[in-house]
Amino acid sequence: MFKRIDHVVVRVKKLEDGMRDYESKLGMKASKGPEELPRLGMKRAVFPIGDAGSFIELAEPLSPESAIGRSLARHGEGLHLVALAVGDVKAAAAEMKAKGARLIEADNMVFVHPGDGHGVLYQLVERK
Repeated sequence: MFKRIDHVVVRVKKLEDGMRDYESKLGMKASKGPEELPRLGMKRAVFPIGDAGSFIELAEPLSPESAIGRSLARHGEGLHLVALAVGDVKAAAAEMKAKGARLIEADNMVFVHPGDGHGVLYQLVERK
């Protein structure tokens, strides 16, 4: 069912500060960003990892009421979610539900409740 870790989202207070640290201290190079994604309530930058299409995404909330904003207020900066690549999100979600996983569905996105991931929020991402 799972193909690979697609991407990891890291919450930051200030995107530009995070980008500067990832570039100067970690030696990474952003391929996108900063860019605003109002539909998701965040501003982001993308840092590619390796050749398989995986990446780290830094995310700053556009408002305290956004998902990133609420999580940042509750938990501070750090890991927000791990996205897992699957071949078919609907089939993977159905299989996980049948096994008792609690899923959070928002728009066309599917997340596994952090309580079922031992504190980690997982997102299912369809990659063919």
